[in-house]
Amino acid sequence: MIKILIINLLLALVQGFHELPQSPSRAGLPTVYEHFASNGISTGLEARNGSVLFSLNDKPLKIISGAMHYFRIHPDLWRDRLRKLRATGANTVETYVAWNLHEPRKDDYDFGEGNNDMSAFLNITRYIEMAQEEDLLVLLRPGPYICSEWDFGGFPSWLQRDPNLLVRQYNRPYLDRVEKWFKVLLPQLVDLQFTRGGPIIGVQIENEYASFNAVSKKYIQFIVDLVRAIGFTNTLLFTSDGSYNGIRGTLPDQLFYTANFQGDPEWNLDLLLELQPNKPVMSMEFWSGWFDHWFEKHNYLSTAEFGDILDRIIGNKYNGSVNLYMFHGGTNFGFMAGANAGNANPRYFPDVTSYDYDAPLSESGDYTEKYKKAMEIIDKYEFPKLSRPLLPAESTKRAYSPVTPDKYLSYADIILQLPTEARTFYVNPTSMEDLNMNGGNGQSFGYLIHRKRAITKSGVVLKAGPVKDFAFVLVDGIIQPSSFSGEGDGRYWINSEKEVTFENVTEDWHDIDIFVECTGRVNFGRDVHFLQKKGLPNGNVTLDGVQTQGFDVFALEFKSAWIRSLKNFKPVQDTSTLSAPVIVHGTFEIPGTPGDTFINMEGWEKGIIFVNGFNIGRYWNVGPQRTLYVPAPLLCTGQNNLTVFEQLKPGNHISFQDNANLGEIGKKSEPQKFYSESNPA
Repeated sequence: MIKILIINLLLALVQGFHELPQSPSRAGLPTVYEHFASNGISTGLEARNGSVLFSLNDKPLKIISGAMHYFRIHPDLWRDRLRKLRATGANTVETYVAWNLHEPRKDDYDFGEGNNDMSAFLNITRYIEMAQEEDLLVLLRPGPYICSEWDFGGFPSWLQRDPNLLVRQYNRPYLDRVEKWFKVLLPQLVDLQFTRGGPIIGVQIENEYASFNAVSKKYIQFIVDLVRAIGFTNTLLFTSDGSYNGIRGTLPDQLFYTANFQGDPEWNLDLLLELQPNKPVMSMEFWSGWFDHWFEKHNYLSTAEFGDILDRIIGNKYNGSVNLYMFHGGTNFGFMAGANAGNANPRYFPDVTSYDYDAPLSESGDYTEKYKKAMEIIDKYEFPKLSRPLLPAESTKRAYSPVTPDKYLSYADIILQLPTEARTFYVNPTSMEDLNMNGGNGQSFGYLIHRKRAITKSGVVLKAGPVKDFAFVLVDGIIQPSSFSGEGDGRYWINSEKEVTFENVTEDWHDIDIFVECTGRVNFGRDVHFLQKKGLPNGNVTLDGVQTQGFDVFALEFKSAWIRSLKNFKPVQDTSTLSAPVIVHGTFEIPGTPGDTFINMEGWEKGIIFVNGFNIGRYWNVGPQRTLYVPAPLLCTGQNNLTVFEQLKPGNHISFQDNANLGEIGKKSEPQKFYSESNPA
């Protein structure tokens, strides 16, 4: 007997976090749609006076929702993530809509059938239909502004080409683009309203608008009228804001008001009841964790605190409704991570690739202690009590053999293979957005090089900037200052001006390059923070104090199709001996069915990674993030290709892990909005 007890104890220790949560028995209970729609549908979601719960089809409902964004999850994994949400007892899923993915070029729309890098992720109609198939209702947050730590808050970068356009304001050029976009997007979703047999029960108008300094009620009214005119007439329209901002960003007589917060739920919910008496209360964003910036530590919220706050929101005192932001964060694939503006230099804080968010379901879709706690508390307070699916198994994780890249393209080789439209000449420094390329839409993402051919030598001082966002200087392809062997701002600078003194340069004609990376457009802030062209938009370049003009400009977009087209690679045995910037390539074999994995770029410094041509995101040795998630659907049985663009200093091998390393954990998350009307800076 003692031996059996010891064996069982050891097994329990080994299983640890990988033991699946236990779903409570729900035998004989109806599904969401059996309960709310089996006898026909007469009304949609309503927030009735005098009721602490919502009403859906004349039946009381406590909304228990989880945020999961279709564009941050590989589409082959949508169903798995949705089912894991439903298995907690949640009855609703919330998603934003990313305008910049769906209209990457003016009047060129993509809902999953385009040839863009993220096209496979963009069938939003299918995602919403799948949510209904998985017995979930849907809260839709189409923006047009979404924040969400997403590049430019979801706005397409080409909006900035119009000097008269001001986002988030009652501004005719902007309103015209919003109207055109919504008249393409929303008609595809209008028949998915609950009152028409679909899952959509609520639509959000704008996003945290009260935190914007240039609030216009006419603008909010315009969005409301537009959404209703398109056909969302029997669906609850709502706004969400920090409760401390009051009702300055909403229309109290037309829109239901919800609050975003993490701590002190009583203060927030009591304020909601003051602002909107005799109505249900809802936290549209209960922040289950927080996001990460480069150079900082990994944020977290303890499971105990998470559980305590959730209990206080949906428990018996308030019977509040909730949307867990995030339930499952996913990944900012490619160049899509956003940034924050801040109160101190460099006044710019770019986000990491991972959007794990310390959420109940991890970036790779694994259960956490926070997931178990959510299930436990939802089981106590959900209303009505409904059936739940069995818990799906976690995915297989694999640590593949390390890759030693065996071929490369030098900096000069890379520029030679740029398409013709990516090579232009400008008298003065310019921005990505203003380039004459992509059908008049400019450059949205990647890198911009300004090259000046000039006579120079050691000791000459180049001054350039302000750069947007990350920059360094090369002379004939060698990063300056050439003697610097450490890390950090000895070679590069961020969001400012800088002087660089040339070293080891003989007096002669040389190619002087200012290499600038867009590390993410600010997604939250005041009106001035949404005027943010990238590259050298208002830049000035001098050599020994003399202003310089006449630049060859190269746009490095690093689109997947271009990566797959690269040729004339040269063999190499040790890539750590190469000069950066450089593209390196290697392969690895998967003998059986692929599993999820994580790439560790220890020994490398800063760049992007392509797995079978797909950009999985940025790495940077400043941390906190140390591994990049590779979902299994990006891999294949047999040979797989790994391509890396290293900007500063290459390593010589690339490792795989079967677990994530998101970096050193700092103090628990202390959510803040870097700019708001109450914190105008």
